Amino acid sequence: MVSIVGWAHSKFGKLEGQSVESLMSEMTKVALAHAEIGPGEVDGCFVGVYNNGFTQQDFCAGLFSVADPALRHTPATRVENACATGSAAIYAARDYIQSGRGRIALVVGVEKMTDTPIAKVSDILLSASFHREEASVEGGFAGVFGQIAGAYFQRYGDQSEGLAMIAAKNHKNAVSNPYAHMRKDLGFDFCNTISEKNPYAAAPLRRTDCSLISDGAAAVILADTETALTMKRAVAFRAGVQVNDFLPLSKRDLTRFEGASLAWKSALATAKLDLMDLSLVETHDCFTIAEMLEYEAMGLAKQGEGAQVISDGISQKDGALPVNPSGGLKARGHPLGATGVSMHVMAAMQLMNEAQDMQIPNAELAGVFNMGGAAVANYVSILERIK
Repeated sequence: MVSIVGWAHSKFGKLEGQSVESLMSEMTKVALAHAEIGPGEVDGCFVGVYNNGFTQQDFCAGLFSVADPALRHTPATRVENACATGSAAIYAARDYIQSGRGRIALVVGVEKMTDTPIAKVSDILLSASFHREEASVEGGFAGVFGQIAGAYFQRYGDQSEGLAMIAAKNHKNAVSNPYAHMRKDLGFDFCNTISEKNPYAAAPLRRTDCSLISDGAAAVILADTETALTMKRAVAFRAGVQVNDFLPLSKRDLTRFEGASLAWKSALATAKLDLMDLSLVETHDCFTIAEMLEYEAMGLAKQGEGAQVISDGISQKDGALPVNPSGGLKARGHPLGATGVSMHVMAAMQLMNEAQDMQIPNAELAGVFNMGGAAVANYVSILERIK
């Protein structure tokens, strides 16, 4: 078993004067200090960064020694898997430890997006779709999820109010998150109304149905169980599952995240848990329709009934299964390479009772769902505190 024994998290948003290099350096130092270890104790380093044109600096695995010269000779690897890049880096580090190659690994997820013109951001994001069929979709990646929402609405009726409830929930939750990009309670009425400030981004999705373009970074220190139990904190992976699906959406049912559903079923079976045994879930709400479909994929609702979860209050912070108490990608922000690492940090904070105003009382088990593309690479982690 592998555990999270320390972490770091930057503010998400438009970070003036920050670079991939400076963010990696800061997170490396803070995470090592939080785990109360020195750089010489790290056996392997892993960085998750999507980039693909966001910055000229590539080969980010070579930047760890900039943070600390003591990491100069430590093996380092870059990992990329679209919007699930951060989780992919964590899983690579977890596999590294489980293989016996090392006891302690450092993982940093990072992205610098806001220096890039919006039109180019859309092009870069579309590179995570099946280019031959979907690269010309109007509205960029929002257009891809607009098509998903449109297909869902056509089959199950207009779900705009449900999507607005999800957006309002996550913005309200983010008010309590000091790391969030947008700490503003927008309210249901604003999220549910088309206006100059909330126009359609890619109908039927409105601007408030879309996550934010953000800069940011997060880091975790992982250790094997024997080592973790000697340290101050230990949040173990009770399960960690990856399931992939077709990249071309034309090969799939747009109204179902089938790969996500399989990942959840496998993770819960591995952990020997039922979904409602979890205290909270951090899920990948790049768009509000994604969170609604993920309710169904994780088993909170039958297909076509995802809106009932939010309308019944089940996924609210004080509900039976709080979803995205951090504000989610929707309001916390979505710097691609950092997102998966951030989600694991948010969950670990909850389990260690260190989430401050975000805290879910008596949190014991947390689920994390991070996906790359439109539910193509699907990662489910189930975390529990063991110390």
